[in-house]
Amino acid sequence: MTTNVRVRDLEPADLAWERQVLAEAWSSTRMVSRGRLTDLVTLPGLVAEWKGERAGLLTYRIEGDECEVTSLNSTFEGHGVGTALMARVGEMARAAGCRRVWLVTSNDNLPALKFYQRRGYELVAVHRRAIEAARALKPEIALTGLYGLPVRDEIELEIGV
Repeated sequence: MTTNVRVRDLEPADLAWERQVLAEAWSSTRMVSRGRLTDLVTLPGLVAEWKGERAGLLTYRIEGDECEVTSLNSTFEGHGVGTALMARVGEMARAAGCRRVWLVTSNDNLPALKFYQRRGYELVAVHRRAIEAARALKPEIALTGLYGLPVRDEIELEIGV
């Protein structure tokens, strides 16, 4: 893994790129987490640059003493892009007085579950069949996901800051 990743705040000039990354990864710029539909382009974000190019995107929201990571995407996996983005959002959450950083992923996203746990995140809840309700808000959520698994549960992870 290389450490030549630079992380900066998302800027208005990144909007077209942000929309493209989100649409390719999530079928739209909208995300549902714990029953809440959010257009991710309305949230603050971080951009990782690797070898002078945009290589990753993280969107988040800070409410009270919690920071929710609402999306994480790396276009150059295996080079520390996601790790750098998660480290930076953790630093920002600490500076903002948050007590935890949390996120939700779906039951089929085994690579994400591995990624987050290897970085100290703990599984704190399985919200059974939550994706069924999420589809009412975002119908484009696939029925079948990675490895041919049915997409049905939200898995919540967190780390204390």
